[in-house]
Amino acid sequence: MFKLAAKAMEIADKYRVDFGDIRVVEDRGQYLSVRNGGISGLTDATTLGYGVRVLYKGAWGFASGREMTERAVAQTAMKAVAIAKASRRLMAAPVRLAREPAYTDFWRTPFLKDPFAVPVQAKLDLLFRLDAVLRGNSRIKATAASMRFTREHQWHLTTGGSRIEQVLLSSGAGMTATAVENGESQLRGYPCSHGGQTLAGGWEVIEALDLPAHAERVRDEAAALLRAPACPSGARDLIIYGNQLALQIHESVGHATELDRVLGYEESFAGSSFATTEKLGKFRYGSAIVNLVADATLPGGLATAGYDDDGVKAQRWDIVKGGVLAGYMTNREFCGRIGMRRSRGSCRADGYENIPIIRICNLSLLPGDSSTEELVSGIRDGIIMENNTSWSIDQQRLNFQFGCEIGWLIKNGKRTKMVKNPAYQGITPAFWGSCDAIADHKEWRLWGVASCGKGQPDQTAMMCHGSSPARFRNVKIGAHG
Repeated sequence: MFKLAAKAMEIADKYRVDFGDIRVVEDRGQYLSVRNGGISGLTDATTLGYGVRVLYKGAWGFASGREMTERAVAQTAMKAVAIAKASRRLMAAPVRLAREPAYTDFWRTPFLKDPFAVPVQAKLDLLFRLDAVLRGNSRIKATAASMRFTREHQWHLTTGGSRIEQVLLSSGAGMTATAVENGESQLRGYPCSHGGQTLAGGWEVIEALDLPAHAERVRDEAAALLRAPACPSGARDLIIYGNQLALQIHESVGHATELDRVLGYEESFAGSSFATTEKLGKFRYGSAIVNLVADATLPGGLATAGYDDDGVKAQRWDIVKGGVLAGYMTNREFCGRIGMRRSRGSCRADGYENIPIIRICNLSLLPGDSSTEELVSGIRDGIIMENNTSWSIDQQRLNFQFGCEIGWLIKNGKRTKMVKNPAYQGITPAFWGSCDAIADHKEWRLWGVASCGKGQPDQTAMMCHGSSPARFRNVKIGAHG
């Protein structure tokens, strides 16, 4: 693959580009799903291709192809140069990339068991077992259980001298039960919403989820929600469990601190951000105990790799430190706009056919020093919420509302009855400013986001958010539709 890739770099050198690279990418994805007692999905697909990116006199050009011959690679590289020359006529200002050393390296996601070596029948047998348990109540009218596995093998060559090979592996699974009665439906899932849990690693990720041990509880809670009272409305203290807090982090901190979005490059499609650059190092994003760290070296993280698609070595850095805005997700193109000499390495592409863009890295809320029991005991009138069902957030990542699957009322320091359709809303800095306690490292977990969309044309990326349960004071709550 490197021999093939070298042809593109020959073309880049011939035209004396400022910078050039090629990523040869082989992607394999396997998806299995069982719904209502039958197979509803079974795919195993592989794609292979390459994307060539050149920077010519300050303008970008990008082209991709799938024909794996030196002649085709050379033609694709020439097309990228031609596009860069055409783009140069319209550029507002030349692009200048931050420096990065050249690397020769091989990096692989650590794993114990290759998920693609586990027989498909064994995977289906497990899904059917889960589905049978989930359907063991007459009020359960729809069930689903699924697994997904991805492997990306990438060969990255640059005009700067980098020669990087990486193999990135992820595994995930989840299940849901939908109960229906008198025209009302209630959903309950495990381990989390929107397809379940996905982490970097092999079949051991699925084993650690221990799905069979949770199927009966998921079924019974879905049925019980039908007859539970609706979530009350008003201002109450709120405890959010990690599976919901992960999405809160993603939407109100992750997207808000992507530097291209902050600088206005996403504004016409996905919006901008309130966390503008003059606030860096000054703006109070949350209370003093709120510390959010980006980490591309985090074990199990879906955005964990040796290098990003700019060829920048993986790093760990602060996004919010002691409640103050401390950093952004950056790439080599934009980091200089805020005085950074080196990118943080948050540049990734979806497959071979897309140009790399800034993406959220693994972003985690650091644990506190409490237990969940202590969080609960400190509340006179409040609620616990877990597992997302819906979300809405404005174009600047300020005003938001989240709906959850299930809630548990707290009265005088004790968890009491279940409530359905719980939702909460707030304004990002005020909400994070109301955080007064976070559970400790014993309850800290990593949660995967396997399908984050961004860009035009749309690209999908994966990342993780670590958290333990956290307490927020005087939050507006109510019932969602």
